[in-house]
This record gives sequence, C-alpha cells and structure tokens, in this order.
Amino acid sequence: MPLSDHEQRMLDQIESALYAEDPKFASSVRGGNLRTPSTRRRLQGAALFVAGLAMLVSGVAFKATMIGSFPILSVFGFIIMFGGVVFAITGPRTSGKGAAPADTAAPRQKRAKGGGSFTSRMEDRFRRRFDE
Repeated sequence: MPLSDHEQRMLDQIESALYAEDPKFASSVRGGNLRTPSTRRRLQGAALFVAGLAMLVSGVAFKATMIGSFPILSVFGFIIMFGGVVFAITGPRTSGKGAAPADTAAPRQKRAKGGGSFTSRMEDRFRRRFDE
C-alpha cells in the first residue's frame, strides 16, 4: 500500500534530518546500493560459466585430470561455473560516498484514487491524530 502525501512528507523530513545529523551512518544504511549488472558483466559471467562447464565435462571425460579417483578438474570447473553465475547476476559494488539523498531518490508515484470511503476515512483519522 503506497504512502499518503502526508506520510511521504514526514518520511522525507526524517530522512533529511538523519542525513544532516549523521551522513556517514545514513549513507551506510541506505538501501540503494544494489545495482543491476551491465551487459558486459553478464557476458563475462556467461563466458566464465561456459569455461567452467568445459572444465567440468573434460574433468569427467579425461582420466588424466583425476587425482586418484577424485575429479579435481571437474570440481574446479563447478566452482568457476558458480562464480560465473554469481558474477553475472550481481551488480558492481558502490561506495555510496558523496551522494545526497535527493540524488538517488526515485520519482514518487502518485497514489491511486478510488481506494473507497473506508481508506479515505482512515487517512483522515491518521492526519487528524498526527496534526494534534
């Protein structure tokens, strides 16, 4: 359920007060650090996956790559495959330094009208309690 305009204003005031009081803490707890991976990063992850798959299959196919009866090349291939997938689906890490709260804020969406009379009454009650 989206926030009302009043609730959104209050949340923005709390956020700006937090940034003014302790910007280092505010930037460390801000949840916007996850980024989507670029196309280049996805291609690199896919290449790692294919290389790991080739190592996995060749480790099973060729007996020379085994240490005793343990397929060491296949294990390394699986680890590389897993790392390639993780690399492809995660975005680069960001430090978050120097970013103001207004820079990363997404545009606010308007609340859908037609919530019915019950929701409007509840919002009115909340506003009255909050204004007192």
